[in-house]
Amino acid sequence: MRNLLLLTFALLFVPSPQTREISSVVIISYKWSKSRQVMKKIEPQYTAPAPGMIPQNKKWERDARVNNPPGARDPSLDSTDGRSAAIEKNVQESLAPQPKPVDAFKYEVKVQNATAQAVDILFWEYQFIERANPQNVTRRQFLCAMNIKAGKEKEIQAFSLAGPSEVVNVDTLAQDSANPFEEKVLINRVEYADGSIWQRKDWKFGEIREGYRRATSTPWSKEMCRGL
Repeated sequence: MRNLLLLTFALLFVPSPQTREISSVVIISYKWSKSRQVMKKIEPQYTAPAPGMIPQNKKWERDARVNNPPGARDPSLDSTDGRSAAIEKNVQESLAPQPKPVDAFKYEVKVQNATAQAVDILFWEYQFIERANPQNVTRRQFLCAMNIKAGKEKEIQAFSLAGPSEVVNVDTLAQDSANPFEEKVLINRVEYADGSIWQRKDWKFGEIREGYRRATSTPWSKEMCRGL
């Protein structure tokens, strides 16, 4: 993840050189599907009141509790302030939004790194091209922090609340086709472990600058990719 933070500054302030002429990341297969995702639980933010002074909290009592067996209850929890803090915590937890499943979309691509250098960071996009109106192209772009070793394959998954397209031509609706879109996956940018970079010539970072800021504004957890 340190490399991802360094990339943030490199992209925002310094034009990145294209040190490789050909991308070594080969697309093997791709698909998308509807998915149900559970939104991350939002922990309530509150400040517990300072514990009041009770006899058990005096210095000699605190020193005596050092020898208590593991799991012994803190007497402060049974004080007036301790009970008030517990009630306040319960109230805040009941008011906090609870995680719930939402309709989402899963975008998957299987790639191979056909080079002697590992890949650290990958920018890619899933395109939907309306058959009845080829000018209508929907692009779902993703940033992935990963490690694809030299010569190895990797299955990549990305989730988004956005589906194939928000706008569809009237002719497409009239055709009632089971597959109204042509699908395509493009690799936009590859960051290698040796510091070298490949970038697609007709792809511009400025187009996703704000999306990139959002994607890197919070710490990453277990997710492999984030939408741009």
